[in-house]
Amino acid sequence: MTNDRSVTRRDALMLAGGAAALGALGSGVPQMAQAAAPMLGVSRPSIYRFKLGAFEVTNILDGFVQGNGPHPTFGNNQPAEVVQEYAKSQGLPPTRIENPYVNTLVNTGKELVLFDAGNGKIRMKTAGHLPDLMQTAGYKPDQVDIVVITHAHPDHMGGLIADGKPVYPNARYVICDREFDFWHKGENIPDARKPNRDLFMQQVAPLAEKFTMIKDGTDVVAGIRAQAAFGHSPGMLAFRIESEGQQLLNWADTANHYVMSIQQPDWHVSFDQDKEAAVANRRRTFDMVSADKIPVVGFHMPFPSVGWVEKTGTSYRWVPASYQFNL
Repeated sequence: MTNDRSVTRRDALMLAGGAAALGALGSGVPQMAQAAAPMLGVSRPSIYRFKLGAFEVTNILDGFVQGNGPHPTFGNNQPAEVVQEYAKSQGLPPTRIENPYVNTLVNTGKELVLFDAGNGKIRMKTAGHLPDLMQTAGYKPDQVDIVVITHAHPDHMGGLIADGKPVYPNARYVICDREFDFWHKGENIPDARKPNRDLFMQQVAPLAEKFTMIKDGTDVVAGIRAQAAFGHSPGMLAFRIESEGQQLLNWADTANHYVMSIQQPDWHVSFDQDKEAAVANRRRTFDMVSADKIPVVGFHMPFPSVGWVEKTGTSYRWVPASYQFNL
């Protein structure tokens, strides 16, 4: 009788083969580590399209800027330490901030309406991507029928002209009459805004003959109506968008930050020309959209920049959309 624990020649060969295989596997581990994928850096979504009744709305991330903050850009009527501590309490960095730039494109089925022209490629490396991303989203700049300038700050009108030619060659343009007059006349421009006025004369003034001047309550097209939002700029307009009973408010720069401007609406913002008027506009707008449960898109809200405002006591908070517009 053979010993059950004895090893036959066949078993020895199998064991030897297994050891060789383990040795090969062990030698391969360092090679696998050396073949790891490279670090690629931050990647962020830049296009979001959704339905609003019979309309299609596309939000496009023109870019962003990062810098020191939030104080004194936000809460410049508050001590720096108060703003910094508040940022920390909200899970935000106390001394660094990011500001996104988000354009909205509305296809009514009859007209393609672009809200604001973005930064243009001459202002900064991290913004000015609107025309390229528009094509990625399925549109060509020459398909745009109307460009609405909510207000004439650089990040909203800096992309109207490139290389001496209109970026949207077949479009007509819309702006509030008092906004156009303020920048065109060039009277009483604050020193900090004089470069803004120079850019206006380069980007907007050459297209003056193609501009339609509108007022509070003017219809741009059927389903898109202007709404006064003065303060941030002398003639800034928001726009009520409505199709088949569904509404959306494009509030432009009513709020420039989803926490600092919405949760602390009385804090001054350095970008606001008339700071008290901007505060009044924020509170009036937040009260309206929270009471009526109207969703909003905002140029500086975190991408995809669509959501709601909820009233919380004497303040408010931003509630970003999840899947509501995807159904």
